[in-house]
Amino acid sequence: MQVDSSAAVEEKPAIRFSINVLELMREAQMQHGLRQSDYTRYRRYCSARLRRLYKSLKFLHGRGKYTRRNITESTITDVRFLHVVFYMAERAWSHAMEKKTAGTTAQQRIYMLGRFRKAVKWASLFSQLCSVKGDSRTSLEAEAYASYMKGALFFEQDKNIDAAMINFKNMRAIYEELGKYGSIENQLLCRQRIDEVEPMIDFCSHKLGGSYLQAHELLDTANDLLKAKMEAVLSETRSQQAASMTEFNWLGRTFPITNAKTRVSILKAQQLERDLSGAATESVAADKKLAIFDKLFSAYHDARSCIRNDLASAGNAEDIRDELNGLDKAVSAVLGLRTIERNQLLVSIAKSKFTKHRDEKNERITKPEELVRLYDLLIQNATDLTDLVSSGRNKNEEENSFIHEYELKGLAFRAERCFFLAKSYSSAGKRAEAYALFCHARTLTDSALQQLANSPDKALIQDLKSLSDNCRSNSCIEHATGIMEEEIVPLKLSKGVSTMSLADDKTKENKYLLDMLESYESAIGEPNTKAPCRIAQFPPPFQAVPCNPIVLDMAYNAVEFPSLENRMKKEKKGLLSRFWG
Repeated sequence: MQVDSSAAVEEKPAIRFSINVLELMREAQMQHGLRQSDYTRYRRYCSARLRRLYKSLKFLHGRGKYTRRNITESTITDVRFLHVVFYMAERAWSHAMEKKTAGTTAQQRIYMLGRFRKAVKWASLFSQLCSVKGDSRTSLEAEAYASYMKGALFFEQDKNIDAAMINFKNMRAIYEELGKYGSIENQLLCRQRIDEVEPMIDFCSHKLGGSYLQAHELLDTANDLLKAKMEAVLSETRSQQAASMTEFNWLGRTFPITNAKTRVSILKAQQLERDLSGAATESVAADKKLAIFDKLFSAYHDARSCIRNDLASAGNAEDIRDELNGLDKAVSAVLGLRTIERNQLLVSIAKSKFTKHRDEKNERITKPEELVRLYDLLIQNATDLTDLVSSGRNKNEEENSFIHEYELKGLAFRAERCFFLAKSYSSAGKRAEAYALFCHARTLTDSALQQLANSPDKALIQDLKSLSDNCRSNSCIEHATGIMEEEIVPLKLSKGVSTMSLADDKTKENKYLLDMLESYESAIGEPNTKAPCRIAQFPPPFQAVPCNPIVLDMAYNAVEFPSLENRMKKEKKGLLSRFWG
């Protein structure tokens, strides 16, 4: 009987465990710190989770002396043993990322790479055990997890980029296949995981010379590991290029650059300018362009800060101070020019929303006052820029032409501002003011067009011509609308006077609670409406009140009233007063 029972046990099929690895990892990470990129909190959670698993499985490593117990295929009799291996890998990875984000020295980098290797070791063991003890999907997800850990290690070591790209591509291929099946939540998780690894693949391909990807596109979509890596690569590239950059050219003038930090900041800004002016930026969304402008401004501000620090330490060396002042002026002028370009981008975004119909859902319509404010900024920017460039004593021909160009652009900005100011008065119903402002905007536009007759800026001339036509048509519309409103005023007045009444409106449907206390009609509006409760009317309505009668008292003058002297109080006099009267 014992032989038969043992044979029966041997004939039982092996138990296959099922783990949704991606869902388990995402839930643990998002709920315990990684939503805020807090790797320390997540590492502590993994350690606490491991302690609970060891205790629940009674898989302890001795009480007094630590004796490690390895997890093998024969050990796994519960799915929680696989969880132990998984959380060991997650703890090592989170520890490595904690050291990575905190900034590493040479010694700390060695420790960080050791934790990455430990994560690869546990992830490989997890994949191996899942291939034996797990079902097919669990095995495939564990293989993708191990591929990501290997790719992250090679990526951080920066020695075997092609192996890192192969591992990342293997992971992407697995999740592309897994994303075709299962629930919608699982498909979304697979898609998110693919989106996270795509920038790493692009960076590896760019590093190997396979394809070119703009720097700002990588940094916008990268995760924490890639951002740090990409910033390091870009900084190294800029430092190499800065060694050959010795001058800064602006409006026909050349300014030497001696500070390495200033060169690096200016090179970073120039790279961002190339990204903005490239042919591929036409399809880039406006919010991404604004983000590039913010980085551009930060780079130029860093350059100005370095220049002014050099000025503070230059002492009394006049030649060095003149060169640094000229460089500071040139960088400030470029910064002002890019500020005008950014504000013009904001104007174009606002104009596109200004012309949209109001029936579009979830779309905020631009008010004319917002465009007036933007053109105020543009006028101020153009004035500051021309004042800055014209502040020198000896101006060359390029500077004079630049000053004249932006004076004309300032006139065009004033015409646009006047046009949208007239639009705001028109929306408020002030026809006379709107008509006068439209006429003034047309005068400014025609004046700018006369001065721009020989200008090569054909786009600006075309915009001003369109603005002149709009001013003329809008002034005619305001004139006609004002006349029509003046004609309607007497008719509205006579109609209003004819319908005035002091009597109560008996036909009014909205009755108040205090007027119908004897009926059971509800004074509260419908539950789905925003109508107020009709308790009492406030202020109360006017009521007709009878006047008091006029009484004239005609008998008052003919009545003779009795004397009251005997009732009046008499004064008492003393003895001396009697003698002296």
